[in-house]
Amino acid sequence: MIGFRLVAALSVLLSLLAVTQGETYTPGQKVSKDYQSFAKTFLKTHCVDCHGATDPEGNLSLHDLGPVDEVNAATWRSVWAQVTLKEMPPRDMTQPEVIERLQFSDWIVGELTNAMKDKGGFHDHLDPNKANYVDHELLFGPLPKNIKLVPTASPARLWRLTPQEHMTRLNELINKEPEYDPNKPGLRTHGDDVPTNHGGELKLYFGVDRIIKWQGGTVAYATAVKSVPAILSSARTHGLENYPDFYTVNSAEATQILSMAADILRYMAYGPLSIAKPYQISDDPRPVMKKWNGDIRGLPTSIVYSTKVMRPLTPVYDLMEQEGTTDASLQAAISYLFEMLTFRPPTPKESDQYLTIVKQSIDKLGKKDGVVLGLSALFLDRDALFRPELAAAGQPDQYGRVMLQDWELGLAVNHALRYIKPDAELRAAIVEGRMRTRADVKREVERMLADDTVRKPRVLRFFRDYFDYDLGGYICKDAKALADTGVSNRGQAHYRAMFDSTASTDRLIELILKDDRDVFQRLLTTNQVVATKADEIYFGERRTRKEELAARKAAQEQAAKEAAKTGKEPSKADKRKAAQVNHKVTPTKLTGPEIFARVSRRSFGTGSMEPERILAKIPEDQRLGILTHPSWLVSHSDAMDNHAIRRGRWIRERLLGGGIPDVPITVDAMLPDEPEHTLRERMRVTREEYCWTCHKKMDPLGLPFEMYNHAGLYRETELEKPVDTTGAIIDSGDPKLDGKVANALELIEKIAESERAEQVFVRHAFRFWMGRNETLNDAPVLQAAHRAYKENGGSMNALIVSLLTSDAFLYRTRNDAALVESD
Repeated sequence: MIGFRLVAALSVLLSLLAVTQGETYTPGQKVSKDYQSFAKTFLKTHCVDCHGATDPEGNLSLHDLGPVDEVNAATWRSVWAQVTLKEMPPRDMTQPEVIERLQFSDWIVGELTNAMKDKGGFHDHLDPNKANYVDHELLFGPLPKNIKLVPTASPARLWRLTPQEHMTRLNELINKEPEYDPNKPGLRTHGDDVPTNHGGELKLYFGVDRIIKWQGGTVAYATAVKSVPAILSSARTHGLENYPDFYTVNSAEATQILSMAADILRYMAYGPLSIAKPYQISDDPRPVMKKWNGDIRGLPTSIVYSTKVMRPLTPVYDLMEQEGTTDASLQAAISYLFEMLTFRPPTPKESDQYLTIVKQSIDKLGKKDGVVLGLSALFLDRDALFRPELAAAGQPDQYGRVMLQDWELGLAVNHALRYIKPDAELRAAIVEGRMRTRADVKREVERMLADDTVRKPRVLRFFRDYFDYDLGGYICKDAKALADTGVSNRGQAHYRAMFDSTASTDRLIELILKDDRDVFQRLLTTNQVVATKADEIYFGERRTRKEELAARKAAQEQAAKEAAKTGKEPSKADKRKAAQVNHKVTPTKLTGPEIFARVSRRSFGTGSMEPERILAKIPEDQRLGILTHPSWLVSHSDAMDNHAIRRGRWIRERLLGGGIPDVPITVDAMLPDEPEHTLRERMRVTREEYCWTCHKKMDPLGLPFEMYNHAGLYRETELEKPVDTTGAIIDSGDPKLDGKVANALELIEKIAESERAEQVFVRHAFRFWMGRNETLNDAPVLQAAHRAYKENGGSMNALIVSLLTSDAFLYRTRNDAALVESD
């Protein structure tokens, strides 16, 4: 028996030695090993001691786990996450060699992909929320000598448009936007994305540049101003959303797009008369306004359009103006629409196909309806909804990679920065065959980044997705809980303030990007804020109950003195004004030069064209950088309170590059409902042994932000108790970072100085612009991007140029087969 055990032990040892000493390994390659000789051996050596048949750790037993199949897939997913994150085996036990862990992880991915291909698939390794599972030290540090990387590439793919891109394309067809004005650099202009409306909805409004008068409430706006809601789906709550693997276009969306296309085409042909009554077209709204008596809310008679022609006049307009049709006029309309929707001219074959469709529609329905129906088909063209990166032209190199070129490469570069079609210089470069090399890409990217008149909303979108500061207006607050924070809970005041706050943070980021030095560190530590008048409350300090009562008493005494002095009782107006004074907050005094910011929500006509904001300094010792601005704090809160766990997770993932496994389905992830206890006190349940393994990575990072309430106001007490703002950085991956912190400011200062956090920022930029998670084969790309950023003084432009001229951006593999090693 002893001899048998010795032989078995030697077999395991020899198997591991073969992995760790004799093999070279390219990450991501297919692992041609079976469960019995490879995976089972790994589990026995590293996992079964803790996860055996009796009293297994976490109630997870692996002693009889068999080969991957659809029945045990959930268990294997958990094993993959724990092993990849180095949570299993525990750190106090013997660890597998690097190559052994990588092979085991890749083996599980391959097996789960195969087992689940007909059951919805396995996508965990493609999920941006799990991109940090790739070992940071291996990406930015030395690799073991038996790991061999190959030149990287991204897979050939169809990249579906985001709602923002789609709406901006459609907006170009029907509305004229002002050109860039260097004297008003914050003002929204041609090429910027379409902002949300007053309720935070992304909608495309017809003729907004011609509306000169409206009357009624928001219901009237919705019914009177014809609009198109965002049709393409988007699942973003927090983090990156624009991965090609995420989205497609379903039949319901296609039907809506056809309906929307008909509205747009009629507006292009006939203007506001297609959506308004003749009496609403006037340069003098007064006679029209006299028609409206009584309650007009919700009636479609609450707008007046200017008679001045502002909408683009295009070949579609020319086609519908002429008598009958000609092939030339139909081709002109088709070519114009095709390029506006796909950003490239149609091929002769595509042009002929659409000409046939339109002519057939006209034959059946007549010109007026036939043209609209026939041209609507263009809105469903593949390239109007997806951007292809198929690399169909060109020969693969020895690694199976093909470089994008011409229109595919030019549109990839354009998409990296813009939502509208390529400008004249980029278009000429594509047509003339000057978009085929790395140098060509660098030339065009550097040109566009240096030109302020070229609007680049994709850059700002990255920072919104990275910081998640744009969600505050969508956090539905409990009215009483909101009032307790000290801000107004009347009507939509708070939500409008949050949409304004998003626009203010946008503008601050643009100012830092324009300076383009130490961008990441400055965003974390800036003492500046772009602010509205309402921000004096949001950046103020929540008074204690005692201070609040004292302020009320002082105001009453002052009113009594005024009454005694004048001998008059306060009027009703004076009493209403006194009742509106906010005694719950000590507002901060924000001063500074006036500054423009892009409209935070869609305004009709010439609204929101004044500065309305100032560039001020935030209160010292209370705030530091974007993570202490109300836009970020409220975006990471919930209906009733702060969300220290979410904030801590954000810092762990976005700044420290750590990964958090999914919450087990057996865990009821709820804090106790104890309104008499502080949030920190209620979070005691996360310190239970089973929970603390993960929560120690989040809670100590989020709790320092308890120095702010869930509306973002600074405070020193909670429930009349002193706020405990202490926390800690635990197992960050950088020993110099680890340790206790006194509050959020100290936490931010430590992380802002960290090279690791800077590298994690680069990783997120890679994901955004490549549309996929990084792999170990991308290590040279990430290191080069970080080096470019540092060597150019913390330049975001240098970082973007490096990423967009990398192999990961330029090259595609035509299938998902593993990259092959060169001979």
